[in-house]
Amino acid sequence: MTDLDDLIAAYRTCEFATLARDGTPILWPTVPLRQPDGTFLITTSLGFPQKAINVRRDPRVALLFSDPTGSGLERPDQVLVRGTATCPDEIVVDPAGLEPYWRLLYERQPGSRAYVSWPATWLMDWYHMRLLITVTPEWVSRRPPFDAAPRPDSGATPLGAQRIRAFPSAVLGAVDAAGAPVLMRTVPAPDGDGYALHVPAGSDVVPGPAGLLVHRHDEALSGSRSVLLRGTLSASGDTWRLRPATLIEPSPSDSPAGIVRLLRATRRSTRAYLQRRRLPRPAIPWAAYRALANPER
Repeated sequence: MTDLDDLIAAYRTCEFATLARDGTPILWPTVPLRQPDGTFLITTSLGFPQKAINVRRDPRVALLFSDPTGSGLERPDQVLVRGTATCPDEIVVDPAGLEPYWRLLYERQPGSRAYVSWPATWLMDWYHMRLLITVTPEWVSRRPPFDAAPRPDSGATPLGAQRIRAFPSAVLGAVDAAGAPVLMRTVPAPDGDGYALHVPAGSDVVPGPAGLLVHRHDEALSGSRSVLLRGTLSASGDTWRLRPATLIEPSPSDSPAGIVRLLRATRRSTRAYLQRRRLPRPAIPWAAYRALANPER
């Protein structure tokens, strides 16, 4: 496959980086929609609004298409997109005008169709309260396929080591000299109180705040698991190290207790977002979503 648009469309997800208040790249996997004008539409629910809040404060973002799970491609090239984003402070609950996005999501993640039926309509109404992020690419780079080389294991146990070791590779979110996010897939090796990383020569990366994301999903975008380490990236010659300071794990397990904690956290986040803006909880037009999720009925 040589056409860049087709390559991007084949990827089921991408890693999306925004900048925290202190300049640390915050990475999470997401489902983007490439729009006819070349921009990308990314949405986030009120249960997880931080991406939108970050974009409103600092519009610099990056997307990396690097996990081919579900794409049907073997060893595809990666694609890095860097640019700016906008996100109006408007909660969108009506799918009218967003049909292409919701059809894409229901197609790629068929399990999400269950969210339009009870009891999810009560427990997870926040899922359909969306904030719209539009990314305008300013720089696009095609990279060769990523091959995860075996990592040397010193037996070190820095923060998050047990979780990082469970994944064959990770995505490093660092910054360039101007503080804009840069993404690359790498194999972190636990080393002392941090992780040794390979940063290719010629990269725009400079030492400073950084994030390290590991995530996985199956071909139907279910069984998702994500872990993010926030920390500081340093360099000594050709050797790069990330020293983690914080571990963030939105959904630590699929156990009943883990699901209950996640639902409580997302409902609490939704309530706080609405209360800060003195807004009532919006009503969801469920019939419209059911028509999109199950068009054959």
